[in-house]
Amino acid sequence: MLSIVLYEPKYTQNFRDLNIAWITEYFKVEEKDRELLEYSQSTIIDKGGYIFIGLWNNEPVGCFALIKKKANRYELGKMAVDKKHQGLKIGQKMLVHAIEFSKTKKWETLELYSSTKLDPALHIYKKFGFKNVPLEDNLEYLRSNIKMELTLLT
Repeated sequence: MLSIVLYEPKYTQNFRDLNIAWITEYFKVEEKDRELLEYSQSTIIDKGGYIFIGLWNNEPVGCFALIKKKANRYELGKMAVDKKHQGLKIGQKMLVHAIEFSKTKKWETLELYSSTKLDPALHIYKKFGFKNVPLEDNLEYLRSNIKMELTLLT
């Protein structure tokens, strides 16, 4: 059974390890990754963002962050699911949680950066209404080659 809880310091290592696992499987860990994962309290939470942990039978198996960009615009990032628990729709349930949480906060837009190498993830984002938008120049991650947005307020 999955439950999704707000980050507590006891989950710092889980948040880091879950992300390092998927990043190193497909890409390489970049400076921005290290900053967000090593100092998640100061780089995400203290700046108005949120981190959630997905617990499967009370074991941390997934995570994601909502990183504040502007007053009503947040970036969905650092979403990961433990490889042994993939296929249980944990990522989709966390995505639904992220969208619902964002709507309760009355945010206008959720954005995300991804890679076309991650086709299953992109398929899920599209299924939940995210649309492709143009990428900016000077991106924080070398692996990002696609940007998507979900408009929350209609």
